[in-house]
Amino acid sequence: MRGPVTQFLFEFVSFGVKQAWACLFGGLMLALLLGTFLFYPDDAPLGRYDFLTLSALGIQIMMLATKLESWEEARVILVFHVVGTAMEIFKTYAGSWVYPEEAFLRIGGVPLFSGFMYAAVGSYIARVWRIFDFRFDRFPPLWLQGLLAAAVYINFFTHHYTIDVRWGLYAATLAIYGPCVIWFRPDLKHRFMPLVIGLLLVAMFIWFAENIGTFARAWAYPNQNGETWRPVSLDKLGSWYLLMIISFVLVAAVHKTKGLEKPDATP
Repeated sequence: MRGPVTQFLFEFVSFGVKQAWACLFGGLMLALLLGTFLFYPDDAPLGRYDFLTLSALGIQIMMLATKLESWEEARVILVFHVVGTAMEIFKTYAGSWVYPEEAFLRIGGVPLFSGFMYAAVGSYIARVWRIFDFRFDRFPPLWLQGLLAAAVYINFFTHHYTIDVRWGLYAATLAIYGPCVIWFRPDLKHRFMPLVIGLLLVAMFIWFAENIGTFARAWAYPNQNGETWRPVSLDKLGSWYLLMIISFVLVAAVHKTKGLEKPDATP
């Protein structure tokens, strides 16, 4: 690198490549959703949703066998898989969204591949934490983060029957994570940004991915359950931001205090 401009461009490209590598599970799942939507035969003996479930299981096995994920990370992803599937069962029962196609591998109206979509988020957080060598300033206590994550998860259920406190949860995330700075290493040096901004940016990309998933008819919201596809409401961006908190806390619980200190290198 011969100057600040080329250094910036190199780090920008490196950042993008590392992000794409961290998104491997989610990227493969999106490719499967689109590919099966466009090309999967209607008369195939195996239903599309069941094919997606078996393919997602194969991806997970491949990532473990090739050590792209550690068993420690896989345990966190499994927890998020179970947490997500439980919420899917409830949400489909409440009519928040539907899975319009039939499936043999399902629980109630929820095909089992749906849990792997949540697992993809957990996989991303676990892998990006390791690939970018995360460090933190003013990292909140894990017990406090755990209480916030529990409140977020509970509200996903209770807001159907009582008051929705998501605005209070948004305020709580700002109070807890607002002072925290995340350090990440795109190349040789660690760079930094406010953690809240990082979480919001990831939630935005998940919202884009959800638009691809609903376009591929993997699932549908009530306003998308006709013949014409419509973009996912921006309200869901807030839901993904809150769901990011749960995933982040689960991965942080694995790391505990390991690697949470501020790096010596400064930008």
